Amino acid sequence: MKYDLLVVGAGIVGLAHAYTAARRGLKVLVLERDAACVGASIRNFGFVTVTGQKAGASHARARRSRQVWAEVAPLAGIDVVHTGLFLAAERPEAHAVLEAFMATEMAEACELLSPAEAADRNAALRTEHLQSVLYSPHELRVESRTAIPRLTTWLATAHGVEFRFGEAVLAVDTPHVQTARASYQAERVVVCGGAELNGLFANSWLPHRLRMCQLQMLRVRPEPGFKLPASVMGDLSLVRYEGYSELKEASALRARLEQEEAASLAHGIHLIVVQSADGSLVVGDSHHYGPVLPPFASEEVDALILRHLRTSLHIKSVEVTERWVGTYPSSATEPCLVEAPAANTRLVTVTSGTGASTAFGLAEEVFKNW
Repeated sequence: MKYDLLVVGAGIVGLAHAYTAARRGLKVLVLERDAACVGASIRNFGFVTVTGQKAGASHARARRSRQVWAEVAPLAGIDVVHTGLFLAAERPEAHAVLEAFMATEMAEACELLSPAEAADRNAALRTEHLQSVLYSPHELRVESRTAIPRLTTWLATAHGVEFRFGEAVLAVDTPHVQTARASYQAERVVVCGGAELNGLFANSWLPHRLRMCQLQMLRVRPEPGFKLPASVMGDLSLVRYEGYSELKEASALRARLEQEEAASLAHGIHLIVVQSADGSLVVGDSHHYGPVLPPFASEEVDALILRHLRTSLHIKSVEVTERWVGTYPSSATEPCLVEAPAANTRLVTVTSGTGASTAFGLAEEVFKNW
């Protein structure tokens, strides 16, 4: 059977391209080497982050992706668990970064709250040591483990997208695609292989000097009744997210953090906390880089993450119920990459850990320019 578009990879980047193509009336097939999506797309926070994305194209992609998530989620039976972001500034230097951010176009609809104002809106926040809190209404949170399968099912039932799981793609020479089981034909092919850098089109990625990034995350169960109305971040996020870190005021904050939080910076830690429908919290994360990374989680890293959790929230008990690692390709210079090895073939990867936040906007760009 012939298809208008064949997508390699059923993570969020591949699904975003499948959705965008199906909305245009194209006949779409998605091939996934694993029996289910088990990579970065289900190991993340499910946190659709807009505020703090790199100024320019990345921020625009995130704004558009947030719109698509809001449209698609109710149709696909995906619960939006909570909305918004509280970014707490503990140090005066962090407050200065937030003040600078509020002067940018990216701060549209955001508010800079006093600690007292933030406490009124989010009783879970520990505000006694804070300088200020940035509140953004833009962020969405979905449960990745269920959202990705439900999005897949909805694409199949509502848009006629076909899926073949457990079928590794061996070669692409558009219009021909060879897998370990069959041969297919498609007018166009988009390869969204995620963390697979040494397989299909490996030579295309070599000039970009990509590394793998590995992160540690935890699920913790707080005391019964604990409620987090929105996602939470802290000072360390301001030197990690480029929408903040590229502001000139961020250099003073980084200098202070290098003195006071050297271990956290060394492990690439910044706090993100989100809550699931069952009351548990997903907490992270760390960032380690290399050509290949050992699959062993560090207790030291988990302890640092949990320390930041305890100092940020009024939380009496922290029972860790799950620990895991995630991986994604990382570029030191580019938030995403789109390569065109042939006229009707595209290679697409997100290289900044923002697949859930930017994939829908990125997919629309790919088709607009193709």
